[in-house]
Amino acid sequence: MTHFRRHCPGLSAAAGLATAATVLGTVWPVLGAPVLALGGGAMFGVFARRCRPERFAPGLATAQQRLLGLAIALLGLALPVGAVLSVGRSTMIVMVGTLTIGAAAALAVGRLLALDRESAILVAVGTTICGASAIAAATAVIKPDRERVAYALGTIFVFNVVAVLVYPPLGHLLGMSEEAFGLWAGTAINDTSSVAAAGVAYGSSAAYFAVSVKLVRSLAIIPMCVGLQLGARRDADPTPLWRTVPPFVVLFLAASALAATGVVPPSWTATLGHLSAWLIAAVLAAIGTTLTRQRFRTAGHRPLIFGGILALVLGTSSLALQCATGWR
Repeated sequence: MTHFRRHCPGLSAAAGLATAATVLGTVWPVLGAPVLALGGGAMFGVFARRCRPERFAPGLATAQQRLLGLAIALLGLALPVGAVLSVGRSTMIVMVGTLTIGAAAALAVGRLLALDRESAILVAVGTTICGASAIAAATAVIKPDRERVAYALGTIFVFNVVAVLVYPPLGHLLGMSEEAFGLWAGTAINDTSSVAAAGVAYGSSAAYFAVSVKLVRSLAIIPMCVGLQLGARRDADPTPLWRTVPPFVVLFLAASALAATGVVPPSWTATLGHLSAWLIAAVLAAIGTTLTRQRFRTAGHRPLIFGGILALVLGTSSLALQCATGWR
């Protein structure tokens, strides 16, 4: 009971902030729940630091450390292996090609800009893989400074807004079919809420296909986390390889395999996806409470330039690969 009382205030705050951000995110999909949760967390952090910060600290720390694994496991339940393979087969060349080009560009541009390692990783995975979800997953592995997490999310937000406003009219100008536009949005726009917003603006079929592609693209979180963990392992004491795999990666794979057995009713898929997104918002709200204005100012402008270049590379490479493979 004492343990519950210690953690309840902070967990309740994270839950309340995540709920508010989720509701507001449906009203303003261009902003999206992740950015709103982080901003709400930052504002709540100012209040918490002035009014007994020790009361909220244990629960907020638990939210940061424990909720992400549950969120990713629930995402696995919403992505049965069969559905992944179905969408993946038809879009594999464009999706994998875009991710590969984006990763290569991230390495080259990051070095050119002399960006610090943590910022480069966070902006790169957020832009090329899965927006806030990928940033949250990478944060759990590399444990970066919190202001770098915030700056990476801010960078993602800027180019989400640009994509939602620019992609639909460009798609019409290029004469793209709804499926072709859905593939473009799903492979080149980074956050699911923005992918859905751009798809809806183009058409209902575009929205469905874009979100399906985006969810499959989010599977790249798994090799990303393993790769980051192995990279961190090189400088550490040798440990068995299986211990370096983040636990939530195993949970995700197990949940996806379970979903493929038919145990999880298809009608639950949307609910599980929403719950996963809500838990990620709670994680980001908890991270937001640790931010301060002074620490945030140190990030500089180079991560924003980095994110802009990567967003442009993803958009153009996805279009080029679609043209090369016959998508119209």
